[in-house]
Amino acid sequence: MKIKAGIIGATGYAGAELTRLLAAHPTVELAGLGSKSFAGCKLSEVYPAYYQQLDQLCITPEEVIEASDVVFACLPHGHSEELAKTVIGKGKIFIDLGADFRLASGDEYKEWYGKGFDRFELHLESVYGLPELFREEIKGKKIVANPGCYPTSVALALYPALKRGLVETDTIVIDSKSGVTGAGRECSDATHFPNCNEAFSPYKVGVHRHTPEIEQSLSKAAGKRLKVTFVPHLLPVNRGIISTCYARFKLGVTAQKLRDAYEDFYASEPFVRVLPDGKTADLKNVRYTNLCDISLHADRRTGTLIAVSAIDNMVKGAAGQAVQNMNILFGLPETEGLNLIPPAF
Repeated sequence: MKIKAGIIGATGYAGAELTRLLAAHPTVELAGLGSKSFAGCKLSEVYPAYYQQLDQLCITPEEVIEASDVVFACLPHGHSEELAKTVIGKGKIFIDLGADFRLASGDEYKEWYGKGFDRFELHLESVYGLPELFREEIKGKKIVANPGCYPTSVALALYPALKRGLVETDTIVIDSKSGVTGAGRECSDATHFPNCNEAFSPYKVGVHRHTPEIEQSLSKAAGKRLKVTFVPHLLPVNRGIISTCYARFKLGVTAQKLRDAYEDFYASEPFVRVLPDGKTADLKNVRYTNLCDISLHADRRTGTLIAVSAIDNMVKGAAGQAVQNMNILFGLPETEGLNLIPPAF
């Protein structure tokens, strides 16, 4: 019997990408695509690329919940708590691609998102769903917070070094670049074509909302509370994130010891590729896949680790990771529906 999956917010970028992946998943039936803005319209009317492939009508969120075993929410922050209450109240699974359940602290959520938790009891039942790091915690949960795209790229790049105690925790600097789809489907001045084409600049310097989420994961790895300097940039490409992360080696740590730690940590992970010496992670090599490529570099002159990670922000950074979480919750192989090979050019 197939898993009945529904998506609320199916006409946004993450929702449309999730629909594409779930439609090809061998164990899933698309039970409902929810959209308030486009209710009654075919998804292919919103995205012409889906013509005669995904002609399913968009329905109301309430109808999606009734028809589904698992509900994915692809909505802005502040819209998921009540949905989660309804979904788990009906004995179903809720996977949130928004930010509402990502932070453990209600005070931090209020500081960075402007509002506190409305349903604190739901947060006690939720789990942060980055499978490579928290797989065992995900199993059996009814509410999963799908990680943000920047935090996914950063956590995978730095977690082994921090977990094994190989780098100093007070020297971490993160320089990340994202494709324009990371800003969502609604156009803004920053993502307007004449402004972002042939342009490249940082934005929300030192104040990006993904900062506390990044610190939360890295603090778990380090076993103590830490803070990082995080600067995101907007790349004039459709999709992809590349994060270049800097941390000072601890005394006595060598580049080979660090490489051994990464290769051991990710040895059994199907979606993480630790690249050989001399290779550098590149966006083009992970596009349209759930892969994360990590390259390791040592600045021996300053004793600095430079860990570079590349992901597709719409797949491993959003929809693909959500499918990976669903696979875990339903006892499926994590790779099911995600055996995606990147295009060679």
